[in-house]
Amino acid sequence: MRLFTALAISAIVAIGAGISLTLPAFHHAFVASAATGDFVPPPMPKGAEGQLIAEGKHILQDTHKYAGAYAVANMSCEACHLNAGTKAHGGSLVGVYAKFPQYNKRSKRFIALQDRLAECFLYSENGRPPAYDSREMIALTSYLAYISRGTVVGKGAPDQGFIAVKAPHAPNISAGHKEYDAKCSVCHGASGAGVGPYPPLWGSTSFNNGAGMHRASTMAAFVRYNMPFGSPPNTLSAQESVDVAAYVLSHARATFNPKRTIAFPAQPASFF
Repeated sequence: MRLFTALAISAIVAIGAGISLTLPAFHHAFVASAATGDFVPPPMPKGAEGQLIAEGKHILQDTHKYAGAYAVANMSCEACHLNAGTKAHGGSLVGVYAKFPQYNKRSKRFIALQDRLAECFLYSENGRPPAYDSREMIALTSYLAYISRGTVVGKGAPDQGFIAVKAPHAPNISAGHKEYDAKCSVCHGASGAGVGPYPPLWGSTSFNNGAGMHRASTMAAFVRYNMPFGSPPNTLSAQESVDVAAYVLSHARATFNPKRTIAFPAQPASFF
């Protein structure tokens, strides 16, 4: 408060004297690439804070290597949140830190960001969430805070979410099968089990039926803007996108068990 007051007084004095004064920036403004709309990160903090942020990014990019104890599905967070969660309309997480707490329709309550990350481990990773005071959870929230710097609290970043797909006809699973074989199977395999670094799309090693990507509208929007991987947005038509989504989601996958008990290790009062 004293610093702010001193700066304000200095500004008034300088302006009165006809002096041009540039005040130090308190926040990194949200910056997006003019070409892609993707987030341009601020300078990485140095020292322990920067290391923690980097760990969170690593968990997102290679979940099994850095948080494998909590993941059953053979896929990383980056499978649904491209470019480490910074690709606009590709599962972007930019600005998400600024949008919590928020009301969650599924749980019918207000949740914190850690609750939302716990959902990702439970549904998309088909695993179990790290404790909220664990190194992994703190690293993830630190990374999301970092890529949310400069965004508006309560609103997040502009133009980052999925773009709804409006197809002229109802989804056609048979047509989606043909499209999948022609344009998707090279990365995800004819059996949907994934090839190399590319994630499985169905079966026991993919996300379970409670994941957000299990919604046809979400998957179609993701596919339309981002697939085939490396292709320009809208390479597939709206109809092809909903057909592929219908085909992928027509397969069996793990079933979410809502009756599981989730418990975290207790901590002594001195921890806090």
